[in-house]
Amino acid sequence: MIPKALIDRYQRHLSYLRISITDRCNLRCIYCMPREMIPKLEHVDVLRYEEILRVAGVGAALGITKLRVTGGEPLVRRDVCDLLAQLNRLPGIREVSLTTNGVLLAERLDDILAAGVRRINISLDSLKPDRFAAITRVDCFHKVWDGIMMALDRDMAPVKINVVALRGINDDELTDLAALSLRYPVHVRFIEQMPIGEAAMRPVRPLLTPEIKTLLAPMGRLEPVPASTRDGPAERYRIPGAPGEIGFISAISHHFCDRCNRLRLTASGGLRPCLLSDHEEDLRTPLRHGASDEDLAEVFLSAVRHKPARHHLAEPLHEDVASAMSGIGG
Repeated sequence: MIPKALIDRYQRHLSYLRISITDRCNLRCIYCMPREMIPKLEHVDVLRYEEILRVAGVGAALGITKLRVTGGEPLVRRDVCDLLAQLNRLPGIREVSLTTNGVLLAERLDDILAAGVRRINISLDSLKPDRFAAITRVDCFHKVWDGIMMALDRDMAPVKINVVALRGINDDELTDLAALSLRYPVHVRFIEQMPIGEAAMRPVRPLLTPEIKTLLAPMGRLEPVPASTRDGPAERYRIPGAPGEIGFISAISHHFCDRCNRLRLTASGGLRPCLLSDHEEDLRTPLRHGASDEDLAEVFLSAVRHKPARHHLAEPLHEDVASAMSGIGG
């Protein structure tokens, strides 16, 4: 019999599964991918949709209630909205959300909404089209901006805008990005850059939350937003009177490992208990060799047993995370 809860050694109740459905992306952001091409997964090595649905169903039987579909860029994979709809119909799943770079959002939005998705995260690291192109290596700012505006027009909520804070690159426009929360009901979330994979840009001195808050000080008082049961790791604030919010995800400077409730399914079928560790459990092999749901549940339980108390990236002699962010799901 499949147990009904995923509780690790540190009494964290794991109820959230992030699902990377592809390692392919239509952008090549400087903090995520190196300039030179890195090998992509062979088609046969990527989980099929029916395999993803089976894993998610086993997870739901174990107490997973929230799913987030990611990539790479999930909207580059064919029929992704059919998958979203099927995930939304799984017994026990209360919420299915999507993380996207926004390039294809406007043209796919009707199908995303029809699939039952109302919560969306969109990456936007600059409001300057030329700088956006320099960061992403693709000139497509206006496509992303149009997608954000359409999501707001169609009453998606919350629309979260993810900003990776980059010293010397976009730190001079963090106030402009934060000011989006004064004009629109968006959640602007500033994310500390994490040293993951073989990206070309490894900061010697990353831009961390305390300094980001200092840069935002001219905007005035940030009023804390009371936490809710659906909150993720962001420390949430609002400028008084603003329709939107400002958040900080401080994975390096003020890690939130003690309340982490996540597991991650990689595009190649690995179940990772921690984003910032290369340890993963193999689900693809048992899936393709006749494993029962109970067998797959045991893989989940093994991942839970290996979930560390915390990551060590802020320590001088930490081990780098070698896996590419594009296949993990961020």
